[in-house]
Formats: sequence, C-alpha cells, structure tokens
Amino acid sequence: MMKQQTWHADNGNGTFSNPLFYDEFSDPDLIRVGSDFYLTGTTMHAMPGLPVLHSKDLVNWKFLSYACSGLDFGPEYRLEDGKAIYGQGIWAPSFRYHKGTFYIFTNVRGQPMQVYAATNPAGPWKHWAMKTGFHDPSVLFDDDGKIYVVYGYRDLRLVQLNSELTDAIPGTERTLFKQSDGMGEGAHFYKINGKYFITSAWYLGTMKMPCARADRPEGPYEVKDISAGEDFGIAKGAMHQGGIVETPTGEWWGFSMMDFNSLGRLTGLSPVTWKDGWPYFGLPGNLGRSPRTWIKPKTGASSKPSAPYERSDDFSSKALKPIWQWNHAPDNAQWSLTERTGFLRLHALPAPDFWQARNTLTQRAIGPISTPTVELDFGGMKPGNVAGLGLLNSPYAWIGVRCEVNGFVIEQLDKTTGKAAQAPLRGTRLWLRAECDFFTEKAKFSFSPNGKSFEPLGSAFKMVFQLKTFQGIRYALFHYNASGTTEGHADFTRFTVDEPLCHGLTKPIPYGKTIILTEVESGQALMVSGATPFKVLDKGQGRVVLRPSTGSGGDTEMFQWIETPQGELTLLSLTTHRYLRLTATTGQLQADSQGAPRNRNDGSRFAWSLVR
Repeated sequence: MMKQQTWHADNGNGTFSNPLFYDEFSDPDLIRVGSDFYLTGTTMHAMPGLPVLHSKDLVNWKFLSYACSGLDFGPEYRLEDGKAIYGQGIWAPSFRYHKGTFYIFTNVRGQPMQVYAATNPAGPWKHWAMKTGFHDPSVLFDDDGKIYVVYGYRDLRLVQLNSELTDAIPGTERTLFKQSDGMGEGAHFYKINGKYFITSAWYLGTMKMPCARADRPEGPYEVKDISAGEDFGIAKGAMHQGGIVETPTGEWWGFSMMDFNSLGRLTGLSPVTWKDGWPYFGLPGNLGRSPRTWIKPKTGASSKPSAPYERSDDFSSKALKPIWQWNHAPDNAQWSLTERTGFLRLHALPAPDFWQARNTLTQRAIGPISTPTVELDFGGMKPGNVAGLGLLNSPYAWIGVRCEVNGFVIEQLDKTTGKAAQAPLRGTRLWLRAECDFFTEKAKFSFSPNGKSFEPLGSAFKMVFQLKTFQGIRYALFHYNASGTTEGHADFTRFTVDEPLCHGLTKPIPYGKTIILTEVESGQALMVSGATPFKVLDKGQGRVVLRPSTGSGGDTEMFQWIETPQGELTLLSLTTHRYLRLTATTGQLQADSQGAPRNRNDGSRFAWSLVR
C-alpha cells in the first residue's frame, strides 16, 4: 500500500488551519448525531457520489461511504451519443438524521429530488426518487412531526413533504421572501431554541452568507448577513454557502465553502459568535470574518491529525480507493484491477477526444501545490489509442501516449491553445507527470523513461475555474480510441501525489528565537519602543507574545500566529480579534485589520527572519 503525506487541517498543537480539505468539497452539509459529526457534499457528474465523512472533532475526518453508487438517466450520464452532464448531476445535498435514519436529499438537474436513506452512515444506502424536484433543497423535520423543505433562489420557497418522503403536500407551498430581501440560494434550514433559521449563499458582487430568522416556518423572516468577505487573502470568492452546527459542549461552529482558484470550491470551518440572537461567523470584535487558524472545537473528544483519503495508489487492492471517482458513469466491463495484478487496466472505448472519453478515472486535485505522477505501460495499445494523465477541466490538458500505425509518440495537448507537442518514443513503459501550482494557476507537463529524470513537454497550461464543469481541476487517468474501435488496453500503476505544502504553517513558529518582522509590501520593519528585533514567547496553541529586544513593553499583547495560504504571517490580536497592521506612511502599528485583503494594501502581511 502506498502512503504519502497529504494535507490535514489539524496543526497538532490544539489548533487547525483552513481549509478543512485542500481539495474541492463543495456545497457542504454537516450534522451532529450524539457525539458524532457527519458531512456530505456535491459531486455532480463524478461517480460514485455523495461522500459521507465522519468526525469526532470537526477537524479530522474519515471516509465512511458513498451514498450514491452512480446515476444513469440516459446516454448523457454515460458520455454516449456525444452527450454529457458536465456541471450537472448531484447538486447541493441536504443531510439529515431523524428517528434512527440518516437521510440525504439532493437535487439532480432535470430530475425529481433524489432521496438516500440508511440506518448506518457507512451503508448500505437505499435510494428512491420523489415526484417533484427542488433547487438547492434543505429539509427540516420539525418537532410537531411536520416535514418541510426550503428551496430556490432569492425568493426561497417552503413546502411541506408527506411522511413517506415521496412528494410535496398539495396546497402547502408558499414564497418566503421577495427578490429584494437579500437571500440567495443553497439554503440550510434549522430550528434552534424555538426559532427558525435559514442560511443561504449570495454570490453576486461580494460573496457572503445571508441568514433569515422567524418564529414560524412560514415567516415572516428578518434577514442579516452573518459572514461576508472572508477569503483568507487569496480566494477569488469569499466564504458563502454553508450552515452551522452545535457541539456536545455547547459551542457553535460554522461551515461554508469558497471559490479557491482552479482548485474549485473548498470547505472552511469557523467559530460562531451569537449576538442579539444571530449566529455570526467569526469572533467578537470581528464578526463576519473567520480566522484561517484558530483553536480546535471543544467537542469532548480528541483525534490524531488525519485526512479522509489516501491519494497515492499502486492499484494492488481489489477495489479502488475512495478518493477515485469516474468521470460520468463507467462501463464496468471495460476496466479491471485483476486482469494484471498491481495495475489499473483501462480498455479502449471509442471517443473523439479526452472530453468525451469514457472510463476516465479521476480524483480531485489538491492544493496549494501538488504533482501527480503515474507509470504507464502502453505495450497493449493499438493504433488509434490515446492514453495518459490529464487535468480534467474546461479547457483541459493532458500528457500521454498516442499509438499510430508506425509506432508510439509521446504527446502533450493544451485544449486552450489547441497546440500539441510531440516527441519520439521507445520501449513500452513511461512515467507521466503534471506539476500544478494553484497560486500561479500554471501546470507543467513532463515525462520520464525511468521514473527518475523527467523531460518537459509542451508549454505551461493555464488552469482556470469555470462553470462548464462547475468543478475544480481533477487528475485523470484515461484511455480511448479515436478511430472508433475498442481494441487495445493501457495499464497504469504507481500513481503518486506529492504535496510540498501540506500543513497550515509553511515553517515552524520560531518559539524562543529573536526575529525581525517586515511588512511585505513596503519592506518596512516593525518597531516598538525604538526596537526592531522581537523575541517570540510561546503561550501555547500557536499563540505568542512578541517581546521587543529592549526588554520593555509588548509583553501584554498576545497574538494568534497565522499564515496566509502563501505563507505570509498575519498576527491576530487576542484583545481585538483583529489583525496587526503597519501604516507605511506613519510607521504606526494598530490591531484593527479585519483580515489580509487580496489587494495586499492594508499592511497586515508580514515576513520574518531570524536574528543570528
């Protein structure tokens, strides 16, 4: 079994750093049952779908099952007849538990609402379709036995469901909001202490999370924004779609997603502060903004730092690892883990290109920087076959082997430019690699005849987030025949994913050391009482006091040491719950920044170096 270090949010010192997962986990819904937490999310055209994760502490998660083994409502679900469901399929599931049964309700584009139910979240899951569809549904089992679903966009609607969960009850539907009330979509519906709350996602302009509150399920509702503008200083879209959950100890925590470059939509965890009866994401003094690093939730349980998936795979098991999902519904007769031990064998199926290729096996790319590599044995390929390692997206790119009548060539194709770079090829074995940097949004392809020395091929590929697939980049293993035949096979093994940055801190906090701090944009050094160097005093759980080298002043102010995703230092004051910033024109220090903005102009990002 292949194991390699991968991102986990737990910093090992009593804190965690967002995102919870550095790969796409969109439209999350999270529930607590007793002392256990469960999480699911959108999977669209990737199959199997609806992953079910379990946690005891809200930070470290374990994969349990897929509730949906697959969807097949026609040829478009199978990439047949030139059709596809890219960006469709399973959307915005609602996760609920009621009287001993777990339920996942989900929208499927063009279909009625799908219901998955199990008494054990690890499965097996039953499945049935309701008679009616609901956009971005959220279901509430009320105390009086009534079952409601809230759904829609902006003018959200409420309807009562029958007890069999097969249809809406006629005459119970009503509109809850006007278009101008400020509510969005992606509703999460709760009853808390006798009041009804609906969180929603607003994505026009500044992404945010409006919340509605009422005394009755049908309203009238009042609306407030409970999270707005938090992007941790890099994301293209702030935290918006999600909800809230209470721990067994009485703490409240928020979960929500954000658009994060071409990685797609990532899930973050936020402390919740109740004020005037509203559940604001963030801390007192900085409501609506969430710290990237904070103290782990008090759940009454502890877990070791871990990740829900193993990404690397030598294909030696009898089943695919849970990280893998097929691009659309696969033809299970045309792939195998047993025909050749230790290899994934993909038989060629007819397709005009990578976009329409069936039996493409994918996993979500992981950030912020990662490099997938795979070994390919192409000795079984036939003329017209194309096999390799792709970055599934729109546009896409890949590197692989093309089998021609006169032999094999190595090729790198960039769909953005339409350019294909080729090189001659000998032998029947090759290593393929894609170096992905989600800060620069560039990927570079290379190949090797021995797995040691790699030769670049083609130009850098520009990765983007787009709404065609409505997903982030996916690593993809593929094999198709562009000549329309089904001859030939390709064998893949030793798939690895290398992650140089897989922790919330790019370098350890320099406890007990003396450092110089400089503001990143101006290069100006921080000074207190005329002193530039500071000694870093350890106060536990990633908290520090910066003592000036003069030995006077500064000992009373404590900060949470937090890095931006790029590795720049931000210092969150535990007095104001805002970030220290340096005014370049005056040299004045103030702990009043809401958070490091993307335009980098408020003086709250710092670099540090040791004084030797």
